[in-house]
Amino acid sequence: MPVLRFVLKRLASLVLSLAVASVVIFLFVEVVPGDPAAYMLGMNAQEDTLNALREELGLNGSLMQRYLSWVAGMLQGDFGTSYTYRTPVSEMIGERMWISLPLAIYALTLSTAIAFPAGIWAASKRGSVADVSVMGLTQLGVAIPNFWFAMLMVLVFAINLRWFSAGGFAGWDAGFLPAMKSLTLPAVALALPQASILARVMRSSLLDTLGEDYIRTARAKGLSRRQALWRHALRNALIPVLTIIGLQFSFLMAGAIIIENVFFLPGLGRMVFQSISARDLIVVESVVMLLVFAVILVNFLVDIAYAMVDPRLRVRA
Repeated sequence: MPVLRFVLKRLASLVLSLAVASVVIFLFVEVVPGDPAAYMLGMNAQEDTLNALREELGLNGSLMQRYLSWVAGMLQGDFGTSYTYRTPVSEMIGERMWISLPLAIYALTLSTAIAFPAGIWAASKRGSVADVSVMGLTQLGVAIPNFWFAMLMVLVFAINLRWFSAGGFAGWDAGFLPAMKSLTLPAVALALPQASILARVMRSSLLDTLGEDYIRTARAKGLSRRQALWRHALRNALIPVLTIIGLQFSFLMAGAIIIENVFFLPGLGRMVFQSISARDLIVVESVVMLLVFAVILVNFLVDIAYAMVDPRLRVRA
């Protein structure tokens, strides 16, 4: 039962967070200056034409009516119709989700695969040349902007070596490997700074855990430093690391706008950028709400992972 109460409390928090986020997103997007109808018809459009288009787009209703209509539609899976493209927003999101989601998972996998060994190795070699080298490289990875690193990789691997294309997406119809090859350079550009952050957190958390009394007791009973690290310290050091991984996935989903524009990937980030430019408010609201839902859902799953890693959290909850 403690586990069930723990999950129910987190679910209630998730629902409340989504409700508050929907209000904030709607209000912030709606108060942005500019009229989508005027933008679509141009500066010289007649007032009666503008009113007719506003009526067609549902822009003449009150703020509360538009908000309730938007929320009710989302709960039924209907995100509305794009003002610019006149197509259902859900279809646009579905097409682009199959690019942004694999890109985020690919980048997070690379980040974790790089950061875990680097952080554990640095912690096990504390104070050595290896530790200093890893920390120096991670500092460099944090400092380098990912869009600059992306352009550098395009110059080296696409233009000079011709191993990858400079941009665009081959499409899943072309096959799994060609599609993943199109996502490789963007994923590496996204993964570098995240791997650097995660490696530093992994090292710091592991060093703190290695200084605990139960680790010294394990060492006093005859375990080597390596055995104490892998058997006892590593699992207990994962709590802050799981937090960073959850935040990183959220960032990779919502924060890939620049990278998608550098590589001309038709993903969610690029769609949001184009929709903001075109004053396509319904697309901006729906995509941002979907990304917020992804962030909150990932945080919920991280909380559940906490309880799996550390049973004490279930008892406290």
